[in-house]
Amino acid sequence: MQLWFRTKKYGWGWTPVTIQGWLVLAVYVAAVTVTVVRFIHRSRTGADVQSATLTFLLWLAGLTAALIAICWMTGERPRWRWGN
Repeated sequence: MQLWFRTKKYGWGWTPVTIQGWLVLAVYVAAVTVTVVRFIHRSRTGADVQSATLTFLLWLAGLTAALIAICWMTGERPRWRWGN
């Protein structure tokens, strides 16, 4: 199986290395952008601010958890790195 994400050279985490990895990252960024726009729209149109904020944070947490899960399943196992 080809890895979509490799571990970063410095620090902890992943970076995309295949087109599939870049597409996953692009979909994540697009989904976060839509979530932010919806939050701004809801907060400006008189919706309950607490409800809008909670919904925004839950969506953001869910999207981020999904991204981490995909990276974990299709990438190298992460560890803290200080270069080579």
